[in-house]
Amino acid sequence: MDVINRNAATPFVTKDGSQIRELLAYRNSCIRNQSLAEATLPPGAATQEHYHAKTEEIYYVLNGRGRMKVGGETRTVGPLDAIAIPPGQCHQITNTGNEPLVFLCCCAPAYEHDDTVMVE
Repeated sequence: MDVINRNAATPFVTKDGSQIRELLAYRNSCIRNQSLAEATLPPGAATQEHYHAKTEEIYYVLNGRGRMKVGGETRTVGPLDAIAIPPGQCHQITNTGNEPLVFLCCCAPAYEHDDTVMVE
């Protein structure tokens, strides 16, 4: 059994500009086909619009308020909202609140910088 405490996961910045802590993935556990990370965006910050050619993602908002764009649709999101992001769909999340926007990111297959394509 692998148990990773959030505070033991070293944060890093992803290609889209968000700070994440990878909680479980092939890099640190027996998990092979997906990854789970916690992302944090400060007030007013946004990820850079991007998509993943292979990876599908689920965002699950823990704290804060934001604006989520997936494809041509934009919605307001907040705590307890789960967002489905299919492979190939451009997406971006913006913190519209006054506190950090904290959300979980589940990726299948696991997150890789090489599968992140920036939209200019």
